[in-house]
Amino acid sequence: MSKASLFLIVPVAILFSFGLLMIFNTTAAQIIDRSLDTNTHIILFKQSLYGILGILAGAAIFRWGYQPLLRFSAAGLVLGTILLILLFIPGIGQTVNGARRWIGLWGFTFQPSECIKILLPSVYIHWVCQKKEIPLVPFLKIVMAFSLPLALILLQPDNGTAAIILCTLPVLFLLTRVKWHYWALPLLVLVAAGGAAAYHMPHVHDRIQIYLHPELDLKGKGHQPHQAKIAAGSGGLFGRGIGESLQKLNYLPEARNDYIAAIYAEETGFVGILGIIALYMTFSFAGFFVAIRAQDVEGFLLASILTFLISIQAFLNLGVVSGLLPSKGMTLPFFSQGGTSLIVNIVALFILLDIARKSKPELERL
Repeated sequence: MSKASLFLIVPVAILFSFGLLMIFNTTAAQIIDRSLDTNTHIILFKQSLYGILGILAGAAIFRWGYQPLLRFSAAGLVLGTILLILLFIPGIGQTVNGARRWIGLWGFTFQPSECIKILLPSVYIHWVCQKKEIPLVPFLKIVMAFSLPLALILLQPDNGTAAIILCTLPVLFLLTRVKWHYWALPLLVLVAAGGAAAYHMPHVHDRIQIYLHPELDLKGKGHQPHQAKIAAGSGGLFGRGIGESLQKLNYLPEARNDYIAAIYAEETGFVGILGIIALYMTFSFAGFFVAIRAQDVEGFLLASILTFLISIQAFLNLGVVSGLLPSKGMTLPFFSQGGTSLIVNIVALFILLDIARKSKPELERL
């Protein structure tokens, strides 16, 4: 195993371990505080099971290889799009907090949009690597093909996932040296139009207002970001201590999901958050190192974009928790509760490991 692989595995293992601890910590506190007749270990069991499923799926892809994955990514994207459509069929899609993002099965949930984050870039990478040059018309056709799953994700609504994908596309275009006039101006127009349309959506408009003035609705949508700031700020330099958070006692709703970093900051302080940031930075450095040392262009592009996806999601989540960004509803990779997100991120890790093991031996040194 190369050093790059170790620098990928170790940060993820630490993040996942501390994540399990924090998930159990917050879940048990909420159950005890509400005197609920629920097993305090059930959420921990589910998250662990999702982690095992992610390892099994990742190991299968690791054995299969990233090249076949790219070849079959178009079929996977079609299947993922069909699943996105099924979300809108009554009895199949589950609505939680006004969003239809999940398909329920035997007490577990599956979020198709998480898979699109990997499949969509994979389709583009496989397509572009078959071309010696990128003509305008074929380029526009594939971009238009991507608009359907993106539109379905926005309709759920899942603005966080859509934002991540839209951040990914310009990176892909830059890496593949697509001519600026093919995509830069259309993208600006699309973002402007999408931003204007989103601003007139009640839930988006409310989130922006709450982001700018959380005090306007402290008993409603402003409650969660406001309490997250209190949690993060009250941790001080070294925190209250593991298990000593006050905000997890139902002051910060659903603390084990999007805002778990706030509870972690309260219990471990500024030093603990610096540790989390250092782990993500180590993972990102190793991922981009693997990309640079990849044996082919496909491996370089895939490793680059997978590393970027995980890094930008971590950045956006921590930005939301700290109050620097408006709430977007996305998990902290490998750390917070989120079954499909965890599985997809672990699969991405194994793809990076596969690219790393196939790099040229003389280039494996850090």
